[in-house]
Amino acid sequence: MDIAESIKMASTTLVANKLRSGLTMLGIIIGNASVIAMVGIGEGAQKLASEQFESLGPNVMFVQPGSRQARQTTFELPKTLVWDDAKAIASQVPAVADVAPEINSRYPINYRNKNTQSLVTGTTPEFLSVRSFNVARGRFISDIDIKRNNQVVMLGSELAEKLLGQQDPLGQRIRIQNVSFQVVGIMASKGSFLGTNQDDTAFVPLTTMANRLRGQTSPYGLELSWISVSAKDQKSIGAAKFQIENLLRRRHKITGEDDFGVDTQKDILNIVNTITGALTLMLAAIAAISLVVGGIGVMNIMLVSVTERTQEIGLRKALGAREQDILIQFMIEAVILSAVGGILGTLIGVSGVLFVGAVTPLKAGISPTAIVLAVSVSGGIGLFFGVVPARRAAKLDPIVALRSA
Repeated sequence: MDIAESIKMASTTLVANKLRSGLTMLGIIIGNASVIAMVGIGEGAQKLASEQFESLGPNVMFVQPGSRQARQTTFELPKTLVWDDAKAIASQVPAVADVAPEINSRYPINYRNKNTQSLVTGTTPEFLSVRSFNVARGRFISDIDIKRNNQVVMLGSELAEKLLGQQDPLGQRIRIQNVSFQVVGIMASKGSFLGTNQDDTAFVPLTTMANRLRGQTSPYGLELSWISVSAKDQKSIGAAKFQIENLLRRRHKITGEDDFGVDTQKDILNIVNTITGALTLMLAAIAAISLVVGGIGVMNIMLVSVTERTQEIGLRKALGAREQDILIQFMIEAVILSAVGGILGTLIGVSGVLFVGAVTPLKAGISPTAIVLAVSVSGGIGLFFGVVPARRAAKLDPIVALRSA
């Protein structure tokens, strides 16, 4: 019997038992769809993270307070960075272009009868150039605002709409932590960064933030949440990081572990990609278990099929069919079930990834490697789990098979 005839016979048998064939394929379909969807969503998360970091600008670095261990194990970071550190970096590090100290905290914000709770960032005029932000209307913080502790605020686009609706926000007065601020600017839309909606943020002068909202909590000066730094160009990033670390070690009189950390955009992106890659691999491995379960289902149904078709097998053997012919036919049936299930699962998985990309910020990431691997594995599973039933069918004695029928 040639292969074409075996395929035709196997297809006819499977079509004749549509419900059983469909239920057999279900495990393979779910397994393939899960693997492709999990890998696609993981790649979409990595693409989204890359785009968000690129929006910061190519030369941005972040100086964070606390040792690396403290940043990993505690929520309340040590108060080890102050405004004087930022001023020293700006004046003494030649590889740095601009420095933007930041104080970040969440406060209740009110306008008439509208209330919300949003992130408030105290910073300086250099924030715009360092973090690649733009002003849509009005103005940003000025040096005069910093010197005079002016109670002025710039609102993110979503926060302005949430509080003030369609009316002109410029000149209006809002209250942050029961302190009155005048709206002098609206920021251009920026999007989210690492789970923080930057368009739902208020920006106030650094000194006003420290003196009127947060208070000075460090005995060594005006405490900062972190310092954003931009290098002069990409070639200067390594030199800027080295110079900042040396400067802060001298200023903090450090002889052991650093009480700060300097992370470049590339450093943080590598950490994020490592985490998302590990999560993607773990989810894909969990989803792949359903492929094995589907393979066991194929073997179960094929064993039942062998029992039900004992008379057919005996008759074919009595008419001259060899063991190899019976083996090939049952193997082909198992492979067809797994391959068709793999293709249907692939279509469902790809559709799921595209749907997630359409309704969420995640970028749809369809991995050709994951598709080829999933379909190949599903076909291989059918071949592997089809061996036992096929061998059982091939070994049946024709006389015994015809009598038992």
